[in-house]
Amino acid sequence: MDILRILLSILLPPVGVFLQVGIGLHFWLNILLTILGYVPGIIHAIYIILKK
Repeated sequence: MDILRILLSILLPPVGVFLQVGIGLHFWLNILLTILGYVPGIIHAIYIILKK
């Protein structure tokens, strides 16, 4: 299941974070990072998925 989340995180980083932790601080932080730059959003999403 983590592989699916990582693939979704590469395409749409907030979706991967949402599937992992739901709507919360990390979700909103990831949306902000994705807006500021696509790559920081991907890095944050993969970090959140691999951390749990």
